Amino acid sequence: MDLAFTPQEQQFRADIRAWVAENLPRDVSHKVHNALHLTREDMQGWARILGRKGWLGHAWPKEFGGPGWNSVQRHLFEEECARAGAPRVAPFGPVMVAPVIMAFGNPEQQKRFLPGIASGDVWWSQGYSEPGSGSDLASLKTRAERHGDRYIVNGQKTWTTLGQYGDWIFCLVRTSNEGKPQTGISFLLIDMRSKGVTVRPITLLDGSVEVNEVFFDNVEVPAENLIGEENKGWTYAKHLLSHERTNIADVNRTKRELERLKRIAKAEGVYDDIRFRDEIARLEVDVVALEMLVLRVLAAETSGKQSLDIAGLLKIRGSEIQQRYAELMMLAAGPYAIPWIREAMEAGWQGDAVGALHCAPLAGTYLNMRKTTIYGGSNEVQRNIVSQVVLG
Repeated sequence: MDLAFTPQEQQFRADIRAWVAENLPRDVSHKVHNALHLTREDMQGWARILGRKGWLGHAWPKEFGGPGWNSVQRHLFEEECARAGAPRVAPFGPVMVAPVIMAFGNPEQQKRFLPGIASGDVWWSQGYSEPGSGSDLASLKTRAERHGDRYIVNGQKTWTTLGQYGDWIFCLVRTSNEGKPQTGISFLLIDMRSKGVTVRPITLLDGSVEVNEVFFDNVEVPAENLIGEENKGWTYAKHLLSHERTNIADVNRTKRELERLKRIAKAEGVYDDIRFRDEIARLEVDVVALEMLVLRVLAAETSGKQSLDIAGLLKIRGSEIQQRYAELMMLAAGPYAIPWIREAMEAGWQGDAVGALHCAPLAGTYLNMRKTTIYGGSNEVQRNIVSQVVLG
């Protein structure tokens, strides 16, 4: 296994770096590098820039309008975007539901939905978790009953990330109570502008609105929006979850945030503390190890060898590392990490009252990162899955 990049791959990296530097809005990059609030326009604007280039679906095969890059090229693209301070593309459309539509949708569904995802014009949300049905997702209760050429959907989804921006939502719904819970689930695409859909934002500890509750009250959904076969949605969901868990690891963003941690430590005068620098060194070793794990998978894919499905391992290590760098940033800033005055920060009012610019968002970052070991399948559940795969 050779983890060194070839001259062709290095040139590909250089080309991507130059294009991103030319096309990424500087005000958006500044916000990302300093963990400031991104608006919908910031996120979707970058998605549309990528869409016009044909790179929003950078992992898509050519037959569906993607660039047809191999796994190493995709990794280099993601790394350069993260390094430059590009917003993380909302994965629900291009990374999660699009592969399901490609693999299990019919030609009409592919023609109808994929162009809007590829362009960045249509914002997708994910409707999986419910109150009482998170890690035990198969226990979901949102019901879809078939009436002629339509389904009538009733129920509730929760923790719907950025659902307040959603145009469409892909949902797991229960269409049968017979047999095992997993066998009665279907995969349904729902227009969030439909009558009976209500989105209720959930205000988080840092004052932001990132997640939502979504209610369905006798929502009519055309039967043609069913992906694949009825009661086979669990199979499609597992296909999607492997993409989600790998995406959560997000080693490229972690590398960028590691550099931010070093900048904060130097600005606050704690980088010269040997014990604190030891903690940074330990974190950096773990980040490099995570990257090597990702590169090993890429090398196996490039060589045509079947690699172990390690989405769960990547999710476990990646989410724990994200929490650690958030904690170390808080420790580096000390008491200046505590204030969280969003209005003052966004207005540019910095000073002794709220700390320097690099300190202001740290409390929000820390609080937000507590979720990473829970969502996408809690790390405890992921360890059980990994142990079953390895030990049988």
